[in-house]
Formats: sequence, C-alpha cells, structure tokens
Amino acid sequence: MILLVGATGDLGGRVARLLRESGQDVRCLVRRTTDDSPLRAIGAEVARGDLTEPATLPPACEGVQTVVATATAISRRLAGTSSATIRDVDEVGMGHLIGAAEAAGVQRFVYLSFPIGSASLRTPLEQAKLAIERRLAGSPMRAVVVRSDGLQEVQLSRAARFDLAAGKAAVIGKGDNRRRLVSTGDIAALLAAVALEPDPPLQIDVGGPEPLSKKEIIALAGELAHHPMKVQRMPRPVARVATLMLRRRNDAMASALGAGLSSDIEVATWDDTPLRRRGIDPKSVSDFLKEQAQALSGR
Repeated sequence: MILLVGATGDLGGRVARLLRESGQDVRCLVRRTTDDSPLRAIGAEVARGDLTEPATLPPACEGVQTVVATATAISRRLAGTSSATIRDVDEVGMGHLIGAAEAAGVQRFVYLSFPIGSASLRTPLEQAKLAIERRLAGSPMRAVVVRSDGLQEVQLSRAARFDLAAGKAAVIGKGDNRRRLVSTGDIAALLAAVALEPDPPLQIDVGGPEPLSKKEIIALAGELAHHPMKVQRMPRPVARVATLMLRRRNDAMASALGAGLSSDIEVATWDDTPLRRRGIDPKSVSDFLKEQAQALSGR
C-alpha cells in the first residue's frame, strides 16, 4: 500500500493516477471538506485526515509500505482559503506524518522539496523544507528527497504573474539567470518511479531539459503569441526587503517572493538526467509555451 499525501493537488493527483495505472494499491489522505470523487473514480482508497490533525495520521499509515508526500499549504495560503500557516502544515504537520509513518513501520518516504542555495532568505517555506529534510535524514525509514526546480505550470501562470493571454509578465531581479523549469507531469512520473524502484537514491536534484532565463522565456512567449510581453520589474533589493517584511504577516507571499529572488540568483547545477534515466521524456519550456499559444489561438 502506498499512502499519497497531497493527492488533491494537480501534482499529487497525477502521481495517484500513475500509480493506479501501474496496478498499485493507493491510499490518499484527504481533508474532510475536500471532494474525493476523482480519487475514488480511479480506484484509490481515501483516508479522511489532515496534517494539522495529528490523531488522523496513524490510521492513514496503517499497513503502508511507502509514503509519497507532495502536500504544501502555500497554494491555499496564497488563495486565502486556509488559516493553517505554512509552518503548521509544511513543518509541524509533515513532522507529525513522519512520526506516524515511523511508528507504523513504513519502509520508504518520498518527499518533494526544492533546491535551497546560499542566497536563500530562509522564507517560511524554505525553513519548513529544510526542517523536514533534516528530520528525514535521521529517520529509520528509507527517505528519498526529490528537489525539483520550479514547475512550468506554476511559474508560467497568471497566479505567478505570467499572463500570456494579456501579454504581461513580472520579473524579480535581473531576469538573466538560467534555470530549468520542469513539467508537473514529469515530476509526477519521477515521484511515481522512485516510489517503486528497488534502490532509489537518497536525494535527487532535477530540472527540465531547457536552461532558460526569465528574459528568454518572455521573449519566446512574445514570439509565439505574436505580441510583445509587457514586463513589470521588481529590483532585487526591493524583493529582498519585501520578503523580509512579509515573513510574519504573509508567509505565502514572502515564500513566493523569496523563491523568485533565489531563482534570479542561484545557478541551476541540476538537469533532466534523473528523468531520462527512468525513461521519462521531459517536456521543455518551449513546448509548454507552444501549447499555451496554440490554445489561445484556438479560442
């Protein structure tokens, strides 16, 4: 049995479908107020519970061999739909899950994180990720930490102030640092693979196949959409001050700004090798933008 925590999100839902398609028994931890019908439709078992409710976690872990954890509070915090803080969910709650998994005799814990370099301001999300990575390093379970570069579907979305239809994009910093944005589908395939393979590595740093800067992405988007993108810039010093000021008042916005600032500074030393080694043909940013432009032209 595989316990999936975060299955109602886009990434976690993809992992659930891939695991079910490969014939795996999957149990999904789902909050009481969340619609579980898409998960039941694919044959997944549902355990009602919440990372912020420790008593609900031991029953969810009973009979489980592997946990795959993709859950995070940041999207709901940004949307204003959750009163639980990033620390409540991503650090304290995830820590309770690890404890419950250890007590239940879970053998493997696959955890989604992201690269955090020396330029990090240690935002609430970064602090939570680092705390959980440290917690897993001392666990008797076989921990697999997957550190993914930014997801294309998230970073190149309206929520991230990248609006291809309106021809607008926001840039934090200089915008000339190349990163490797990666497809959500590719990370889902990677998580599903390392949940099952016999001897996975303890840490996997991974990105997409195409190193591109924000400037290059914006220029490409303008070409594909046949109109120039209007760019709004936030200088690094402004982003740094805003991140530090917001850490207590708005943990999600501080984490988002901090991630944008780090992406403008930290050089990607990772690539798509972990994907290709597992037979995953990674989607490039260029292909992602082409699909978005074609969808707009077909309206």
